[in-house]
Formats: sequence, structure tokens, C-alpha cells
Amino acid sequence: MSVRRFMGALAATVLATGLTVAGVTTPASAASSVPRFDHVVLVMFENHANTQITSSSAPYFTSLASQGAKFTQSFAITHPSEPNYLALFSGSTQGLTSDACPRNFSGTNLGAQLIGAGFSFKGYSESMPSNGYTGCTSGEYARKHNSWVDFSNVPAASNLTYASFPSTFTNLPTVAFVTPNLCDDMHDCSVATGDTWLRTHLDPYAQWAKTHNSLLIVTFDEDDSASGNNIYTSFVGAQVKIGSYSERVTHYTVLRTIEASYGLAGINNAASLSPILDAFV
Repeated sequence: MSVRRFMGALAATVLATGLTVAGVTTPASAASSVPRFDHVVLVMFENHANTQITSSSAPYFTSLASQGAKFTQSFAITHPSEPNYLALFSGSTQGLTSDACPRNFSGTNLGAQLIGAGFSFKGYSESMPSNGYTGCTSGEYARKHNSWVDFSNVPAASNLTYASFPSTFTNLPTVAFVTPNLCDDMHDCSVATGDTWLRTHLDPYAQWAKTHNSLLIVTFDEDDSASGNNIYTSFVGAQVKIGSYSERVTHYTVLRTIEASYGLAGINNAASLSPILDAFV
């Protein structure tokens, strides 16, 4: 092969797959739109900075990121926890500055958007005592980490225990939010505990998603208050381009990306944002 033909082939490969130089991946050019996924599952962990999720402390998180798109400049919105959950679900902290409970809102949110457009939404909370539960706490369950129960326009049938999470993934709703309990989300227990929980409970879905037009999003509500709110966020699944992405994204960006997948308008603080495109084929 001539040098010119070789360089042309190399350039085509870089454009299609991205380039890795000295261990840093430069992703290929952006997709024109967010893929329409059959299912999106988002799981939120607690109170750790991106720098605390390492190959030694969280080997599964690290492995998962290497299988998809890792966002190195992903940021939570504020402190403490509850306003961040609301931000990702509704595009707004709803003026909340504490973890107070209960809270009741009637404004627009992702769940109501999806259901109104003919899609489906369900939230699954580990250790919640029963489907449709509206209490503030129960053992290792905390309502402050369950944003969908705060909105009157999200039906009680969308507020489910994690025991209701389908083992047959084709039975999942269009979009599912998953909240581990206060130990498994790293709030009360170690990073290693959360790492084991994620591998045990959601790796089967992560691997399935790659070949079934579906997506897993793993993120954190906030950091440890010592790292500028820089948090771990990764996308793994079908039509995701493996690589490390350095653009700044927030909970609002992630919300806007999910909305865009289903042709929904951006809401509240997500309305002015562009969805993530460069991480998709």
C-alpha cells in the first residue's frame, strides 16, 4: 500500500473510531442526534468525588467506564443531596437547599414528560418498604433520594421498590431510575460496598444493553464537598463510543440528553442546553 493510501485509511479509521495517544482517547466526531433507545436505566450513587472512584477502590466502576463513555468533567449542581436528585429529574432544584422531607411539587419533570408523550417511566428504590410508599424514611430507605415521589403528576404506580426491577429486561419501562439504599449507594457504607452492588445488580443489564439498543447511565448526586462537585458519570450501552470525554456536563445535561432521545423538549434549566452527542455513533 502506498504511503498516501495508508494515511487515507488511517484517517478514515480515526474519524470512525477515535484515536488513542498515550492512553488518552480522542472520540470520533459527534452524532447528529441522540439515539432513540428502547430502554434507559440511570442509577445514582452518593457523596463521592470522581477522584475517589479509582481502580483500587472501585474496580467495577472503572471497568464499566472503560466499556463506554467516561465523562471526566461531570459536575453536580449543588449540595446537599436532595436538590441534585430534583435537578436531574426536573431540571430544577425547585428552590430546595436542604434534605427536608416531605416535599410536594406539581411542575414539569422527566417522568411526566415521558408518560405524556406515550412512553413509560418508573423509579426503583432499594429498601423502600412497599410500592407507592410516601414516607420519609424506612430503615436504609430515604425519600430524599427518590425524586419522582415528590411530584403529584407522576403516578404512584411509577414509584416502585427495587424488588420490582424486572429480571427480564425487555419488561423495563422506557426510562428507569434506580436508587440503591443508604448503604449500597455509598452514603453510609464504603465505596467497595457500592462497587460490589453495582456489579452484582446492574452488570447483567449493562452487558445486555450493548446488544439491545439500550443504555445504562451511572452517576453520583454530589461529591464529598472537597472536589468542586466533580463526580463520576459514565454511559454504557448500544451506540455508545468508547472513550474519555472532557466537555463539561452536569445533571441538567444528562437530563437534556435523555429527553432528546425521545424527542422531548428541554425543561427548566435543561431547556437551554444541548444534549450530549459526541459519545454516540
